[in-house]
Amino acid sequence: MNRMRIAVTGASGLIGSALVTALTEEGDDVLRLVRHALDGPDQVRWDPHRGTVDTDRLAGCEAIVHLAGAGVGDKRWTAARKKELLASRVRGTDAIARAAAALATPPRVLVCGSAIGYYGDTGDSWADEDSPAGDGFLADLVQQWEAAAEPAREAGIRTAHARTGLVVSQRGGAWGRLFPIFKAGLGGRLGSGRQFWSFIALRDEIAALRHIIATGELSGPVNLTAPDPLTNREITAAMGRALHRPTLATVPATALRLALGEFAGDVLGSQRVRPRRLLDSGFTFAFPEIDQAIGAALED
Repeated sequence: MNRMRIAVTGASGLIGSALVTALTEEGDDVLRLVRHALDGPDQVRWDPHRGTVDTDRLAGCEAIVHLAGAGVGDKRWTAARKKELLASRVRGTDAIARAAAALATPPRVLVCGSAIGYYGDTGDSWADEDSPAGDGFLADLVQQWEAAAEPAREAGIRTAHARTGLVVSQRGGAWGRLFPIFKAGLGGRLGSGRQFWSFIALRDEIAALRHIIATGELSGPVNLTAPDPLTNREITAAMGRALHRPTLATVPATALRLALGEFAGDVLGSQRVRPRRLLDSGFTFAFPEIDQAIGAALED
């Protein structure tokens, strides 16, 4: 990839921070969009709630990667929290898309974070980018989230939606919460354990985002998941092997619903997602198997 000027929102998050590091190491000129007062030359001020972006400082950007948004699993899904989750994605994406479209020289590509929650519960059936939207709050959220990028598409900017699965990492996200539990020997399957988990190693997630930026072809939804999803039961066993810990514990579905409320439905739901467009574009996964993905996470 040639040296580029790239702006990133959500640069302090799990994926964003890893992406900024990777791009910087490759020699790219990276700008981080922040909400606080500027304290460095590599920062751009924005306010996603008010829909404002300092477009002057975005001049010359060839790509924008938009990853900002409130954490889906960070808090119980009250009515207020669901509004916050939706607003943080829709308002933020609309602000970035409009800012990109307003630039005298718009970026060549806008890569927006998204989620495989779009597909809902697929059971044992496969889903790819041509599959229809599912049911439930997350599916509705993702549809509105992706639609908010319309100003960029209308301006002729290549716009891709990185529908990410469960990122295997110790640093954060859902998997970051699993590692301490399994290291303590308290890990086990969730519910029946038959639900499919579509995972991706953090390093492959970053490589895939960079691939989307570099290729001139990928636009629209792009699934960022390893090629072969496994069941929660199989992943539980893999975590036990990697950490040399027992995995005898089981968290009943009823207990999950009491602890997590409505979000438990998504934890217990099954998503068997195939990254068809990514594979068709020539992307090669470095850690396609779960043991490899967990091993990479333990090295990070």
